Amino acid sequence: MHALTATELLGAWERCLSQSAARRPVTLLSLSDGDTTGERVAQLSIGQRDAALLSLRERAFGPRMNGLATCPTCGLEVQLDFTVSDVRVADSPATSALHELNLDDCAVTFRLPNTLDLEALDAQADASATRRALLERCLVSARHRGREMPADQLPQDLVTAISERMSAVDPQAEVDLALRCPQCDQHWGAPLDIASFLWTELHAWALRLLRDVHELASAYGWPEAEILALTPARRQAYLELIER
Repeated sequence: MHALTATELLGAWERCLSQSAARRPVTLLSLSDGDTTGERVAQLSIGQRDAALLSLRERAFGPRMNGLATCPTCGLEVQLDFTVSDVRVADSPATSALHELNLDDCAVTFRLPNTLDLEALDAQADASATRRALLERCLVSARHRGREMPADQLPQDLVTAISERMSAVDPQAEVDLALRCPQCDQHWGAPLDIASFLWTELHAWALRLLRDVHELASAYGWPEAEILALTPARRQAYLELIER
């Protein structure tokens, strides 16, 4: 993997602006994957995708991650400070193409969700309908005592078991941060959506960079390409000279 340049990151940010939240991770990972169409990246399991996003985030912005969470009890905004390694799942089980599960008299075969599945979901549907729609897309076959069983007829305990097995074989897809409120001592878990986290960081970074480019171009008359080619340290040094 080559080092990402400011020009590459800014170009990816621009392409992502018109894309859905589900498609943006594919565009970002295609930066270093060499998969210009995004076809291979889109077919990765969500855990595999998120592991790659963590590596991309570390290369682009470093290992430290910061954010905010709201305490569900007292409403205090709690600052988060952790590293990529803190949320990277080590020794994840190998994710084969198909997985099988037997429960009572039911036997099911399923695959793991990927980006194509997320893109196909109805963004306006509630959480329960979304989970069921995702299961229906990933269910390859379901039999009860040897007879085919439609996805919408699966009993709830079987649906829960499939969801738990998906989490077990693709653990990077569901990472929770263990949080504590310093004001009321409330402990709770918050899911980390690395795709949303990285996009928020990239968007803020791109807007700051464009302001820097505008300021340097206005002061020195340099074209954008030359400004982006400067190291962050040199850009900052020139910006400080302008302010004097």
